[in-house]
Amino acid sequence: MTASPALASLRQQAGTWWQGRTPRERQAVALVAVVLGLYAAWSVAVQPALRTVREAPAELDRLEAQYQQMQRMAAESVALRAAPRVSPAQASLALRSATDRLGEHGKLSLQGDRAVLTLTDVSAEALRAWLVEVRSGAHAQPVEAQLQRGAQGYSGTLGLTLGVGS
Repeated sequence: MTASPALASLRQQAGTWWQGRTPRERQAVALVAVVLGLYAAWSVAVQPALRTVREAPAELDRLEAQYQQMQRMAAESVALRAAPRVSPAQASLALRSATDRLGEHGKLSLQGDRAVLTLTDVSAEALRAWLVEVRSGAHAQPVEAQLQRGAQGYSGTLGLTLGVGS
């Protein structure tokens, strides 16, 4: 193998420099090179592998919980599709009934097969319960949400389509 002239010149200069060092200086340079090599090996190979081994169980638990939630949502979707279709009158009645439970915090506006709920300071739990009830009772599906979270709860509007089913 022939090296380029620039590389050969650089190699010769390094050899001359190395030969000009005392044995103690050569040991110090070699020690620094070994320490830097070990640090590089630790940083590139060992540390990332140890981090992965340490974080893997928590990540697996998180992914398992996410998978179980997706399974529950898929089962709910299958159950909702299998449920008999709800008439527009029944859907309206179920939607109004659920909204009445919100009291003064929710105002419902129906326009054909769409509904708009205006919320004022509704707690997250009350909103979740309302969504579950209208999804199962009215087969209503949220299609648009403009919500802001404040100190007292959620405020804004929620648009739904009614009578979604098989």
